[in-house]
Amino acid sequence: VLGAGPIGIEAALYGRYLGYDVDVYERGPLAANVQQWGHVRMFSPWRWNVSTLGLAALAAQDPAWRPLEPDRLPTGQELVERYLVPLAHSDLVVDSLRLGTEVLAVGREGLLKGDLVADEARSEPSFRLLVRDRQGERYTTADVVLDCTGTFGNHNWLGTGGLPALGELAAASQIEYGLPDIAGADRARYANRRVLVIGGGHSAATNVLALASLAEEEPHTRVLWVVRRAFSAGQGPLALLEHDPLAERERLAREANRLAAGGGKIECLPQTSVRSLIPRGGGGFVVSLEGAHAGEREVDQIIANVGWRPDRRIYEELQVHECYATAGPMKLAAALLAAGGDCLAQPAVGAEALLHPEMDYYILGAKSYGRRSPFLLRTGHQQIRDVFRIIFDRPNLDLYATHRSPYE
Repeated sequence: VLGAGPIGIEAALYGRYLGYDVDVYERGPLAANVQQWGHVRMFSPWRWNVSTLGLAALAAQDPAWRPLEPDRLPTGQELVERYLVPLAHSDLVVDSLRLGTEVLAVGREGLLKGDLVADEARSEPSFRLLVRDRQGERYTTADVVLDCTGTFGNHNWLGTGGLPALGELAAASQIEYGLPDIAGADRARYANRRVLVIGGGHSAATNVLALASLAEEEPHTRVLWVVRRAFSAGQGPLALLEHDPLAERERLAREANRLAAGGGKIECLPQTSVRSLIPRGGGGFVVSLEGAHAGEREVDQIIANVGWRPDRRIYEELQVHECYATAGPMKLAAALLAAGGDCLAQPAVGAEALLHPEMDYYILGAKSYGRRSPFLLRTGHQQIRDVFRIIFDRPNLDLYATHRSPYE
């Protein structure tokens, strides 16, 4: 298992429960990506982010352990502390963890990418993994690989057409591409500063709302919100779903759209992109904009919420069939394309959509959606179930169904 995030830990639990030897390789600490946005409250309730198998394992490990209320919207940190960490340290999983170990590449023993095309004999050699830890590089092997490395941390670029803006490559270390803790640990970085936020999705909205709240306490804080696409007056950057069942998502979208239209300390520029950015002496940037609001602006900080993409270098020597538009697995991408963009409309695609020409290599979790964002953890649990149906060769295998939900 590559990655010790929510899906990697869950996959390890499922595999260990079935009696498999499992190694979980994680280049950083446990659930490192979730912890980076741990201060953010999730849209989905607790019961959607945990599994019956995980809850049963935790209850068996510690009779005093109690889950959160089923409809509570946990923060990322609550998910880590109340579920992922205890699950990773449970008897079934803890011996499988290989933290501080980065998987650099995966290949087949003795085979190149182009060898044995469409030949079942390709599945006979083991996978060879090049890994690196504190002792250096080494090889290890596996019969099956579950790639659960996600996409967070492998950002897109903020320039027009998805290209890096001029100067962005050199300045990337000074740009925030995620969800900083604006109200807490990162407050001093943004208080009383001119902040450029780029992006028209929920991550950008989360940051804009946090900056607006900061501006109420630190009145010299200013926000320039750049959105690539156009939007009609009265609508705003974020699309609203009628009777959205995710109440927190709807609240965030409405409040962000209100701020975009209201002026004041939030200036929203639609149909606009960043052409270039030049670092200023003493800090900050001179930013050149193009599009409907072309011109130069000076800002102190940049937050680029431009989305994430899979790191495909890991499996460059494997026969993975990728979608030309999303870089996700082709069969799954085709099924998702037909379903639309909302996370609640994603279909139960079944095990067939997770297969590649490279047998026994599976991409699960957010990485399986490629550059698309509407992924839910409960979808990942379904993927784990479907993959182990293939591995275990039992089409009706469902460990989740054999454990009763405490919320029923």
